[in-house]
Amino acid sequence: MNKVHLTAQVVECKPLRYTPAGIPVLELALAHESELIEGGRSRRVEMLVNAVVVGDLAGRLEREALGRSIRIEGFLAPTRKGSSRLRLHIQQAAIAREGDESGPAGQPQV
Repeated sequence: MNKVHLTAQVVECKPLRYTPAGIPVLELALAHESELIEGGRSRRVEMLVNAVVVGDLAGRLEREALGRSIRIEGFLAPTRKGSSRLRLHIQQAAIAREGDESGPAGQPQV
């Protein structure tokens, strides 16, 4: 299974572009910070994640997400065929509420 659930702040939003078939595509940079337990010890995680959104959600995120924290669901895939670099493909997104750790279901959709 290849499924990612993440809360992150949208720190960069490139201009919306369209595929030759007219499908909207949006590339984002996401910043994530959290503290987790690994091996019985606390671990601080800070990272930047490159992400892409394809389809109708791309237009909604372009208008509403920059500078906001969002809860996302998606999957990881190579940036190009044969590449070892990964990019997060966002399938669902919702504006995160302060202190809410639940998933996008039941939250205002972006």
